[in-house]
Amino acid sequence: MGMAAQVVCGNHSQISSRHIYLIITSVLLLSAPSECAQCRILQCNSEFVAATLEMGVIGGGGREGGNAGYCSALRSYDLCTQRTAQRCRGDLAYHSAVQGIEDLLIQHRCPKTGPTVQPRPLPQAPLSGDGCFYEKAFVKREGRTPEYLHCGVFGDPHIRTFNDEFQTCAVQGAWPLIDNQYLYIQATSSPTRGSSYTTVLTKITVIFKNWRECAELQIYQAEIDNVPPAFVDGSMTGSDRRGHQSLRVTSRDPGRHAEISATHIGTTLVVRQIDRSLSLSVRSPRAIIESYTPEQDLQLCVWGCPVSQRLGTPPPSTFALSHCLSVLPVRDVYFQACLFDLQVTGNTNSSASAVAALEDARAMISDPKSIHLLMGRAGTTPASLPMVVVISVLAEILRRALS
Repeated sequence: MGMAAQVVCGNHSQISSRHIYLIITSVLLLSAPSECAQCRILQCNSEFVAATLEMGVIGGGGREGGNAGYCSALRSYDLCTQRTAQRCRGDLAYHSAVQGIEDLLIQHRCPKTGPTVQPRPLPQAPLSGDGCFYEKAFVKREGRTPEYLHCGVFGDPHIRTFNDEFQTCAVQGAWPLIDNQYLYIQATSSPTRGSSYTTVLTKITVIFKNWRECAELQIYQAEIDNVPPAFVDGSMTGSDRRGHQSLRVTSRDPGRHAEISATHIGTTLVVRQIDRSLSLSVRSPRAIIESYTPEQDLQLCVWGCPVSQRLGTPPPSTFALSHCLSVLPVRDVYFQACLFDLQVTGNTNSSASAVAALEDARAMISDPKSIHLLMGRAGTTPASLPMVVVISVLAEILRRALS
């Protein structure tokens, strides 16, 4: 092995560059639970490491102009932490990163204002052959099926996020449920009749964004008493490519049910009207769900509703317990949603939202053990590692490797 493939650490032990990359990958994977929480410091950390590796300027040196590039990477890192600040209160890794960035900016005499690292373009699947069939292309490329995630929004509304957190929200007005490079979904909530703090979904807007040759911009919209089996332009299919439509709307009950299939992103949406509220269920690959930028930081299906908008479940009555157990015998989050809606509305028909949401979850979640999300497990995530410490150590190793 040549000298170029080795680095010398402080204790003079030999570590190959391949080992360094494996260490970075392992650390990021082990710290992934912090990404599943609302704080996105892990993404900021990984983007900083990727940017400095790409430029070959770890530690502020390595080649001519390296310090300017390193300062740009630090400013991007700082900007990323600012964008996620509200969601990272109390997160040790976040506060350590902020302090570390401040120290590095001073150490390398980097102005706080100036150019930043331009985001790298998202990788694009090849468009030849099965390029517009997400799952087929993924299996061909990776040798396995994609990992699919599920989000359900129903009832008061209750939200089961892609990260298997469960919340009941009091949000009013229009809120984004999903906002990424391929898809935007907005839900509008209105106050429940006779209540000043509970709400229900009254409108759902879905925008499929233009994506190369696979999909043209298309919009679907549903409102109370109008869940159409077609897009807003009246068509039931869209984005014809080689005789195949990437987008398709079908319905088992026109006016109250619609299922939208988007094969180019491997995504399925189900919109329902239950009593006087709408519901939405989503099944989509992890890579699609995570294809957002720091600016797209408000997504109820990803991070749940704001803490100030979350509601607790009132003590259930004997009648509510009896009724909900009769339709939902497993005491999971759907059972809890049934209790809440029945307590608030007094209407036994309100339990149908939770029953339908569970039906969609069964159809969209491949692992039977993950369908019934129990309250004790919902929303729990392990404590995050102090990533800034690990990042600093790795940065020093790589700086020496590249110098």
